[in-house]
Amino acid sequence: MQDIFNDPAFNMANLTASINILPNLYGRVGEMGLFAVKPITARSVIIEEKHGTLNLLQSKPLGSPGTVDDHGARTVRSFVVPHIPHDDIVLPGDVAGIRAFGSETELETVSSIVNDRLQTMKNKHDITHEWHRMGALKGQILDADGSMIYDLYSEFGITKKTVNFSLGTATTDVKAKCLAVKRHIQKNLMGELMKSVRVLVSEEFFDALTSHANVEKAFANWQEAQNRLGGDMRTGFDFGGLTFEEYAGEATDSAGTLRRFIAAGSGHAFPEGTGVTFHQYAAPADFNETVNTLGQVYYAKQEPRDMGRGTNIHTQSNPLALCLRPGVLVECTAA
Repeated sequence: MQDIFNDPAFNMANLTASINILPNLYGRVGEMGLFAVKPITARSVIIEEKHGTLNLLQSKPLGSPGTVDDHGARTVRSFVVPHIPHDDIVLPGDVAGIRAFGSETELETVSSIVNDRLQTMKNKHDITHEWHRMGALKGQILDADGSMIYDLYSEFGITKKTVNFSLGTATTDVKAKCLAVKRHIQKNLMGELMKSVRVLVSEEFFDALTSHANVEKAFANWQEAQNRLGGDMRTGFDFGGLTFEEYAGEATDSAGTLRRFIAAGSGHAFPEGTGVTFHQYAAPADFNETVNTLGQVYYAKQEPRDMGRGTNIHTQSNPLALCLRPGVLVECTAA
């Protein structure tokens, strides 16, 4: 195997650029664009919480001094950005005797192999980012093994809001439950704006909701309208001022344990169209080359293995998905 990894095409900058332009497999929460990516230069994020209020302003005679703004108390919180490294190797046997279709050079062949490895590695970072973003929508960001990274309710001193839809009871006023969710979110926006409220729910919750006696007819009419208009049935069912969407995200951890992103019989409501409520911070990698630089979503680097027996490929991401107003998050239960 030639030492072609010393070629500039395989240096840290080019590999990082490559992994950042590979196709994204963000998952549903990533597709919604809810979490704006904010690059940072440090390994932690400082969040300043300001308990401001909106007040009615008193009219006064011309020339009178204006009312003085009350800026409210401020609380500063620090969040360390999680570090997510992932490694793989390219062995001499992976390259020996292999030539890309229609190509003439070994460089093109190895480049294709490395690109395939980077895509697989990036896919694992993507599903991990989705897991963290879903955690931020639930108010509790968990690590791959299920341990707690951040409990946003505890961090911000907020009591978690849960609405029991009681879908097992035929007489439940489901519309009233929906309005309770929406009103809670509106009251806790704290000056933020929103366009709508979406509820990502498990398949069990969605089935119980759409088959409920007080919802079944509305769901049938909605399905008929969607079919007539040629709409996408996966975009969500609107009822009671909320958009319910079935979310079936799941993945296994390194131990092979399957983790559902939303528990059976549960759902999680959040506002859409906000400006500063949701962010995903990207911190720089722990490389000499990236000190004091703005973070990127993904990084990749390679180095020779001992005795020239292949090449190590290292990737990492340093993401922190946060809901800066966890008071707007509502857990919905079916039972």
